[in-house]
Amino acid sequence: MFSDRLRGSAWPALPALILLLVFFLFPVVRMLGFSVEAGTLDWYAKALGEGLYLRVFWNTFEIALLVTLVCLLLGYPLGYLMATTTPGWATFGFICVLLPLWTSVLVRTYAWMVLLGRNGVLNRTLMESGLTTDPLPLLHNFTGVLIGMVHVLLPYMVLPVYGAVRRVDPAIPAAAAGLGASNARIFWRIYLPLTLNGIFAGSVLVFVLSLGFFITPALLGGGRVMMIAVLIEQQVRETLNWPFAAALSAVLLVFTFAVYAVAQRFTQPEATR
Repeated sequence: MFSDRLRGSAWPALPALILLLVFFLFPVVRMLGFSVEAGTLDWYAKALGEGLYLRVFWNTFEIALLVTLVCLLLGYPLGYLMATTTPGWATFGFICVLLPLWTSVLVRTYAWMVLLGRNGVLNRTLMESGLTTDPLPLLHNFTGVLIGMVHVLLPYMVLPVYGAVRRVDPAIPAAAAGLGASNARIFWRIYLPLTLNGIFAGSVLVFVLSLGFFITPALLGGGRVMMIAVLIEQQVRETLNWPFAAALSAVLLVFTFAVYAVAQRFTQPEATR
């Protein structure tokens, strides 16, 4: 009876499962086949054994961690304000957060190139106002990549924080205020502990997305900021070294799954541990 019911409930999901098998699982399996060409693990040994490529992996994790931290510092106050302010201001905040998601990442990256270039809008404004005498190096370096990635990924931090703050029972901070607690004390003793799951979910989401970022580091970094996705693209496009690119992709996939597994472990309810 249960198996029949399970089979009946699985039929509506069959098209989606077929789509995942054809366009996700099959390419991943094929990629893994490329990475073990001739039945050896030489390409994995090269990816994990040479200092140059280990440095690229380290740069990728370093950038992803910094982007996550900046998104948290900017996104938590914004998500908190959106969840606790009046409906009108909350709607305005949602428009500001969601509107960039309707624009292509490529278009937004080119817009940042116009803004951050040596003769861009920002540098011209700073020099014309007398704040600087020479253009600031904001493009084709770490600073430009950080700005562009934070801009793209900030909504993925704001929305989980907003949801976590909205789930806090309004009666709890109201009771604390009635007992004489200040706004700062209410935030640190009530809101922050009760929204840790939202902070963790947003941080994991931003971090995982940052690991595989390509367009923004490639354009705003100008080839000077090397992340693993940029390296994989170079191996495919310039050197035509598909097996090594597949090995790099497989290593990145394993790291991503490891981060996700750790996140799942720490976000499980206490009763299920």
